[in-house]
Amino acid sequence: MTNDDADTAPVPAGRVAEGPLGREIQLTRRFRASIDAVWAAMTESERLERWIGRWDGDPRTGRVDFYMTAEDEDPPAEEYHIEVCEPPHRFAATTAVGEDQWRLRFELSDHAGVTTLLFAQAIVDDVGDVGPGWEYYLDRLDAVLADGDVAGVQWDAYYPAMKDYYSALAG
Repeated sequence: MTNDDADTAPVPAGRVAEGPLGREIQLTRRFRASIDAVWAAMTESERLERWIGRWDGDPRTGRVDFYMTAEDEDPPAEEYHIEVCEPPHRFAATTAVGEDQWRLRFELSDHAGVTTLLFAQAIVDDVGDVGPGWEYYLDRLDAVLADGDVAGVQWDAYYPAMKDYYSALAG
């Protein structure tokens, strides 16, 4: 859900469940876009940068450097180790963020012109901090896929507003 209407606050929709990464925070989004368009928005550096960041390197080596440009114009590189890349359906990677190792994955499926994204991260951090961030970024992805403006997705609508919801999930 994008936050196109300033009077409509985004509603948290993630959950905590067992998955391929163990205990995961999982978020699902549906897009009126082809599976190829969603895959490209999530894996092609120039398209990825429209909503979160860019990568440099050769993914065929199983490693790229990722730059979270949505948060900073000159961010430090985060090394991503690509574990699964099965276009246009499955992707998984591991990165280190500070002292924590983050394991991320996503799966795409399509039916009748709607692509469903299941995005997941293995739980290692405070879910109350991580969940709102992924809600925010996935809503930015939604805005990009709908040819909208990511500036309409305001961080303050997600954090700390969703912190308690996500903290309770980790229980």
